[in-house]
Amino acid sequence: MGKIHELDTVLANQIAAGEVIERPASIVKELVENSLDAHSQRVDIIVENAGLDSIRVIDDGDGITSDDVQLAFRRHATSKIASRKDLFRVQTMGFRGEALPSIASVADVELVTAQAGQDAGTQIHLRGGKTVEKKPAPARQGTDVRVTDLFFNTPARLKYLKSPQTELTRITDIINRLALANPAVAFSFTHNGKEIFRSAGNDNLQQVIAAIYGIKAGRKMLPIAGEDDDFKVTGFVSLPELTRASRQYITLTINHRYIRNFELTKAIIQGYESKLMVGRYPIAVVNIDLDPVLVDVNVHPAKREVRLSKEPQLTKLIAKAIRERIASENLIPDVSPDQFGPSAEDVAKLDERLNEASGHYQVGGGSAPNSTEAAPEEEQPASRPVDGPADADADDSQVAEPVVIHHAAELTGPAMRAFDERYQAEGDTQPFGHPLDTPAPAYPVHSAQNLELDVHDKSDKAKKRFPDLQYIGQLQGTFLLAQAGDGLYIVDQHAAQERINYERYRKEIGQVSSAQQAFLVPLVLNYSTVDAMTINQHLDTLAGVGLNLESFGQNSFILRSHPTWFKEGQEEDTAREMIEWLIKDGKITVRDFRMKTAIMMSCKRAIKANHHLDDREAKALLRRLPQCENPFNCPHGRPVTVHFNDQDLEKMFKRIQDSHTPFADEFDDHEF
Repeated sequence: MGKIHELDTVLANQIAAGEVIERPASIVKELVENSLDAHSQRVDIIVENAGLDSIRVIDDGDGITSDDVQLAFRRHATSKIASRKDLFRVQTMGFRGEALPSIASVADVELVTAQAGQDAGTQIHLRGGKTVEKKPAPARQGTDVRVTDLFFNTPARLKYLKSPQTELTRITDIINRLALANPAVAFSFTHNGKEIFRSAGNDNLQQVIAAIYGIKAGRKMLPIAGEDDDFKVTGFVSLPELTRASRQYITLTINHRYIRNFELTKAIIQGYESKLMVGRYPIAVVNIDLDPVLVDVNVHPAKREVRLSKEPQLTKLIAKAIRERIASENLIPDVSPDQFGPSAEDVAKLDERLNEASGHYQVGGGSAPNSTEAAPEEEQPASRPVDGPADADADDSQVAEPVVIHHAAELTGPAMRAFDERYQAEGDTQPFGHPLDTPAPAYPVHSAQNLELDVHDKSDKAKKRFPDLQYIGQLQGTFLLAQAGDGLYIVDQHAAQERINYERYRKEIGQVSSAQQAFLVPLVLNYSTVDAMTINQHLDTLAGVGLNLESFGQNSFILRSHPTWFKEGQEEDTAREMIEWLIKDGKITVRDFRMKTAIMMSCKRAIKANHHLDDREAKALLRRLPQCENPFNCPHGRPVTVHFNDQDLEKMFKRIQDSHTPFADEFDDHEF
């Protein structure tokens, strides 16, 4: 008897589940993607104990017919593709027919579904891949799936799950990505009865970003757009001042499918050029619309990785779209007003938020855990987005005339009687803009108009991209103090000259010919076998940048000449560095290498800290800085200057004080 036999269906599904269902977050992802494929406009995710006890996904999509319900839990059964031709033009989130049977093979699953116009729906119960019950059931249009007792029959997999908080973070991250990829769909996510996240589903991506990363982050996002014959790029990227310590805050979607791709992520970072500090990464949400024939999503069962045709063309388009959008912005950071206490304007905004909260927040709302890195307190994701500011009473925006009392007899005078009557009448109204018993709307959302206005407010400063600075003096031999019409500027003299030097060296290094200088003695370069194979594959690329290598033995190459722009005495080091760059990245351009060289030269030849400048040198530096293409950052991404506006300075010296009572003006009525 032969040793080879066919595995039974349940065991085969459990093996497949090892690839598709790694943790509770995988179940959420697969079920929500099925809901999206069913044209759902609303998806509710309800989780207990980080998905270990229960995962429930409810949608209002197309639903499943009674005849197809049982078939949907058979492996490789799908309604999304029918032929080999369809496999190369996939336009749905799922297509392999593995998600439902994989989930059912390692858990207890109940599904209730109905289509529009049906008198009754269908309910099916499976456990460990085997059908327990199937029967008609009352149901509304859509599908309701409940998964419990996860990994009950595969205890080894259950053993390697992380803590409930870690698993909840993974689920939250997946839902965030799906919401960013599909802003036209309303998502809600509830954990242990506490709402974690909600999106409006009004196709406003900036609102979704604000709901996930916080309103302050949403206001610092810039819309981008780019298009060519094959690709259309849209989305939002953060200003260079808003960064994170990892790439996890970059979301890439292709035809609204969340994917991971190192080259596209690198293109987003390259779009910022030298405007990001080393080790810092932007928040970005970028969607790429393309013909499905240009992408192969059949790479991994989880469908996170894809293969792209014309990838170099796409990376250039993304980098260009970001570069051109950021180039028009004034990137001088303002000093945080939080350092000087709240202004009257800040207090007014706080009052507006309180009015919003009384009418729109529900008791018991929670904040979503961050995906990978704890954000600052003011940037924690909002648990329940709120509507736009409530209309304030006209009287609230007016400052009452103070009633000055000089004698006790004046307490019964007409001025005091008028005062008492006015505030007694005002006391009859509720202090907030809405009755306390007003029910919260089903989908409270951020105001798109407010977010856009906040972004456009910043553009007022960008009308003049860089101010005309008037030199005041030098501080500790390191910083230059200057003024403009809108306040005080502090300039880092090293960063400023480094930027000036960089743009000059980049231009000078770029103005070179393709002429070659022969070595007196040819240079022999030795490499490992693996590196030598890589070099042999890219000899034409190296020749394009002026390095004409000839094979010289098994793993050696001989170089007889070099480009004339190589610095004297550094020819061998420069050649080796260019070749090592090619080995690492698989490509090299003269432009990129010259940019790297210019950064190194500009840093070494810039003014150092504790170097005192006379007035003439300092003024010359400030005069040349606005002539730079990017006067806001040094080549390493550090800011060149920071700005204190007039209001910041007045708050520092308490020239602006908040009115806490109607009598505040009585005490402020003197000369400063």
